Amino acid sequence: VAFSETNLCFPQLFNISCKKPKTSLSQVLLPYVVVFSVSLLTVALNLLVIVSVSHFRQLHTPTNILLLSLAVSDFLIGLLLMPAKILRDTACWFLGQLTCSLYSYICFVITSASVGIMVLISVDRYVAICDPLHYPTRITDRRVKLCVCLCWLCSVFYNILFIKDDLLQRERHTSCYGECVFVIDYIVGTTDIVLTFIAPVTVIVFLYMRVFVVAVSQARAMRSHVTAVTLQLSVTLTAKKSELKAARTLGVLVLVFLLCFCPYYIVSFFGNELFNSSSASIVIYLYYFNSCLNPLIYAMFYPWFRKAYSKNWKLLHIRDIYVYPDQ
Repeated sequence: VAFSETNLCFPQLFNISCKKPKTSLSQVLLPYVVVFSVSLLTVALNLLVIVSVSHFRQLHTPTNILLLSLAVSDFLIGLLLMPAKILRDTACWFLGQLTCSLYSYICFVITSASVGIMVLISVDRYVAICDPLHYPTRITDRRVKLCVCLCWLCSVFYNILFIKDDLLQRERHTSCYGECVFVIDYIVGTTDIVLTFIAPVTVIVFLYMRVFVVAVSQARAMRSHVTAVTLQLSVTLTAKKSELKAARTLGVLVLVFLLCFCPYYIVSFFGNELFNSSSASIVIYLYYFNSCLNPLIYAMFYPWFRKAYSKNWKLLHIRDIYVYPDQ
């Protein structure tokens, strides 16, 4: 017995249309509300970071430029990827296969760029803690901006490898109209796991292990000399303490990122069937949720973000607020 055409995504395409997801309004209402609420919060908080760092010149430090780029990627995740993901999981995909491919492409671009920024943040803290005398000359605003631009450009061009075959043979991967799936070639997928997951995570973990060892030794050295400090040494110790505190804060940021990011690639490692299944949605949402957590980490550890969040934006207080922006 033929089922009703009302159960089809495209009733006019009776033989090749997908069935509508068998979910009631009560079942999808809560996920819709939660995801869209998190999406709005992610957009608002990251927009606040973008405006704060962009507006105040006192915040144009190399570290904050990297945080600005990370906030841009998090903003795009909240604005584009979160709403599209919940619509893709709970309703028919009415936007066509080309839009589906472009959506997948944007997902990969933002993911790759975020990983690259995390590697740059780790390098920044490594030089600041392990080679502080050369930090001002090696890590400059101009070089950091160039690295950020290269990171995004490499992500854009690198991920064309994934979208190329899907654009040329879009109908090969779809069994019916009304679904949005993305299939990655085995060789390309393996290469991506190595370049976007294994290699960056290894670099991040190695650099932060070095940062942790050096930071502990510096903290002990400062405590041992705290009883005999001159005025000049006191200023030096304050600067070192600021760098150590910034390393701890960014260490929390990197750790949370890895906890949210690793399950995403662990699931994708097992192949396209699991990656496109509903069981993989939870790890993708976990990775997206990291974009909402990052501004909350800033709010917990960075005074400049709390000041920007408050209503006291008067330029009279800027100098007092941003003496040590990395604290």
